Amino acid sequence: MTWSLFIITALLIVCGFLAWRYLALRRDIRAMAEQIRRKEDPTETASELGDLASALSARLSAVQLQLYSLNIEHSKLSAILDQLTDGVLIVDADGRIQFANPAAERLFGENLLGRSVTETLRHHQLIQTWQRSQQNGELQSDSVELPARKQFLQLVVIPDRDTHGGSLLLVQDLTRLRRLETVRRDFISNLSHELRTPLASLRALTETLQDGALEDPPAARRFVDQISVETDALTQMVAELLELSRIESGQVALNLKPVPAYDLLSSAAERMRLQAERASLSLRVDGSPNLPKVRADQARLEQVLVNLIHNAVKFTRPGGEVALLAEPAEGAVCFVVRDTGVGISADDLSRIFERFYKSDRSRSGGGTGLGLSIARHIVEAHGGKIWVESRQGEGSSFFFTIPLA
Repeated sequence: MTWSLFIITALLIVCGFLAWRYLALRRDIRAMAEQIRRKEDPTETASELGDLASALSARLSAVQLQLYSLNIEHSKLSAILDQLTDGVLIVDADGRIQFANPAAERLFGENLLGRSVTETLRHHQLIQTWQRSQQNGELQSDSVELPARKQFLQLVVIPDRDTHGGSLLLVQDLTRLRRLETVRRDFISNLSHELRTPLASLRALTETLQDGALEDPPAARRFVDQISVETDALTQMVAELLELSRIESGQVALNLKPVPAYDLLSSAAERMRLQAERASLSLRVDGSPNLPKVRADQARLEQVLVNLIHNAVKFTRPGGEVALLAEPAEGAVCFVVRDTGVGISADDLSRIFERFYKSDRSRSGGGTGLGLSIARHIVEAHGGKIWVESRQGEGSSFFFTIPLA
């Protein structure tokens, strides 16, 4: 930011220097012309004309070299401003925009030259920040959230004391950073919530045993079994967190090779068939054994299908059905896990793949809320995409695509 302002100031100084040189050159030419006019000796006049031509040629060469250097610096500055992701506006003393880089036009619209700051910024808090800088001649900055545009902007106003009222406005779009900060806070909050329940249960069970339940063998046995259940839940959560962290950081190396799409469906179905039968559900596989092969890590994709089937079984009432399908798509195979369960509300659909997110905590059972997030990262690591379609009370369909081998 300061460096860009320094370059602009330097260019203004160079332009002023060139203008001064141009005026000095004109004065010299006039003086020489006056001297030649007063001379009466043609020979001497011709000699002086030759000297004048040489002087003019030297001066023009110097000016051309300076203009060439100025054009190079201008090109460098233009390239820098064009590539900046932050919006840059140069405003004159009357509040009219004299320059706007592409990032500024993406933020405030095109054809900004000549428009007023008020018309461009269109937010009272940003406008007041610019006005304060105009009044006190000092650097000002402020941040503002624009709910209608779902943006979070930061404005920095740098007064240009050499132009007596002009200023440089730097506008930074911090929307993505704010969103990441929100995700981080939600993750910490959700993790704390998920750990609090099993830890509180373990503490209560331990205190009960210490208070005398050890003397009652049947009760002690029951409490120890419950401690084992809670410990398993914590172990699963830690394992899934580590797995998710490794996948997100790219530390998991995929063993990619051609795999028949139908084999993935049938293998995952066999692993989950007993669980479906215990829940009194029908689990079937639809699709042709002649489906094309996909380029995949078979174990990882089976993990995705098992996670999706597990969710479908958990949220489908007895007597319902879970179906696995696969069909060719453009350059890929589209896998589908469809159930006749309780469905997902429209408000939850956009967040269903977030870590620890549970659409309904009252019926979420003992899950960690990490299965769908892990599935999303595995699919994306394969170069595919995953999404869900659902209506509350009408079941859900999870789709994901995997590129062909």
